[in-house]
Amino acid sequence: MVRMVISHEMGSQKAVKVMGILMVLSWAQTTMAAIDCSTVTALVSACSTFITYGAPDPIPGSPCCDAVVGLNSIADSIDNRRSVCRCLMGLIATYNPNATAIATLPGFCGISLGFNLDPNTDCNLVDGAASNE
Repeated sequence: MVRMVISHEMGSQKAVKVMGILMVLSWAQTTMAAIDCSTVTALVSACSTFITYGAPDPIPGSPCCDAVVGLNSIADSIDNRRSVCRCLMGLIATYNPNATAIATLPGFCGISLGFNLDPNTDCNLVDGAASNE
């Protein structure tokens, strides 16, 4: 009985997190022409344990991967994809020791953002559609 209550509470917590991400995404899409880096940073912060410690690996369906899927969703146009790219490149530059962890997030989550997360990526050249791999 206790195990079922704990499991239900954990499921509820995940649902609340997903709803929060969806609210951020809907607000971002309706109020901004280009993506604001605070939105990208907020989504990536769901992966902070992996980015900081390199473990546990994010898996599809985890809060971290749900956030990466959110990045994929807001990168719905060339301008938005370029904005997401610039924001992620800024995070990579700022958190250089953790750059590899940030760059591997889409692959762990089975998502392609439509550009490589690499310090040499020119976000002005990003085009094409983001997709699931």
